[in-house]
Amino acid sequence: MRNIDVTEAIDRSPFGRFQWMVVALCGVLLVVDGYDVFVAGTVLPTLITEWGLTKPQAGALQAWALFGMMFGALGLGSLADRIGRKKGVAISFVLFTSATVLTGFANTPEQFKIFRFIAGLGCGGLMPNAVALMNEYAPKRLRGTMVALMFSGYSVGGMVAAGLGIGIIPEFGWKPMFYIAAVPLVLFPLVLWKLPESLGFLIRQGKQDEARRIFAKVNPDMPLAADDRLVFSESKGVSASVTELFRHGRALPTAMLWASFFCCLLLVYLLSSWLPKVLQEAGYAERASLLSLFALNFGGMAGAVAGGWLGDRLGLPKVVVGYFAAAALSIALIGMNPVPAILFGLVFIAGATTIGTQILLYASVAQLYNLSVRSTGLGWASGVGRIGAIVGPTIGGLLLAQGLPLGQNFLIFAIPAAIAAVAMLVYALSNARNNATSLPATAMQGQQPASSADTPVVKA
Repeated sequence: MRNIDVTEAIDRSPFGRFQWMVVALCGVLLVVDGYDVFVAGTVLPTLITEWGLTKPQAGALQAWALFGMMFGALGLGSLADRIGRKKGVAISFVLFTSATVLTGFANTPEQFKIFRFIAGLGCGGLMPNAVALMNEYAPKRLRGTMVALMFSGYSVGGMVAAGLGIGIIPEFGWKPMFYIAAVPLVLFPLVLWKLPESLGFLIRQGKQDEARRIFAKVNPDMPLAADDRLVFSESKGVSASVTELFRHGRALPTAMLWASFFCCLLLVYLLSSWLPKVLQEAGYAERASLLSLFALNFGGMAGAVAGGWLGDRLGLPKVVVGYFAAAALSIALIGMNPVPAILFGLVFIAGATTIGTQILLYASVAQLYNLSVRSTGLGWASGVGRIGAIVGPTIGGLLLAQGLPLGQNFLIFAIPAAIAAVAMLVYALSNARNNATSLPATAMQGQQPASSADTPVVKA
């Protein structure tokens, strides 16, 4: 009998049709997720006028969905380690799409808040589960690129929201923007039918037959004998608890990643919520202000794909540090009120280095933690980031209500990017030090894989 190390087998196998299907399916889910998140920014100027909201009230209105995302990331991310990532994805998707449709029926700010909070629960749960699933099926040499490519669907969703907003809101108002979410609900059964369950979860649950069927699709060139057993060597003896995230020399890297998530999501939701409104007040037409949201998300998509490609070659921490530094500079320059061509170029760079960096941070978290706590690690990092996401629109509304000059506002907006650059630099140095000492420590401990001591693990 052989024990087949699935992680090693996937790392050594070619990236085939089955893995591309996983990328496409998770990408489609995140297109819908991105639409749900960014649609609120497209309708905010209209809601301020229609409901007579002040800027702080509008910022608080946006924060309810983000508050839900925090609880969704913490709760559904950890839950998926126990019930399976496919079920976690399904629960999250149905929650936020249904609530988004219902948001279109809201007639008061209070109703709007309730539906957006429920939608936020689902959005927060979908991201960590989709990233963990994609991370598991991608070989290590392509992991950053594939996770970033999948996550670019999030930016595509934001572009769709901005594009539809340009055509729909001036003619039909804001409510149809939420009714559109009913379309992916109809298509979801097809996506769920094709989406595979986590191999690691199936193996831990003892479902060898189902795991073997999926493994045969991942690595068709490696036939299994009848008595072969699939294992995940990294999953032995580890519980899915938050304390595990701070063990084995991971305390400082975890803290720095959480700080970076906080700052990054603060920027993403600050810009996505307030950029159209700020540009309208600076003299740009409604369509031009919505185009800025399109440019922001287009930059996010390009930045994620380029960052994933660079991360697989240079290392994700180096790329993330550079991205945050560029974000601080581009955001500060937006406040100089440049001509439209330069403005949209700066917004593109800001999107690439904030939305795009968010995606790279998820990939960094997925690479830091092993299988059995990966969803927990992603969920907690995302949950801490959601606190920043709540703070972003809220503090944006308070700052803009002060009537500060445009340049001064954007200088303040650039501060979180500078802080995140420093945090990721500390993370990179700490991670490098841990990696330098891990090999001797492992050799001294004589660690064994999670298979029986007398049965070798096949390195496929």
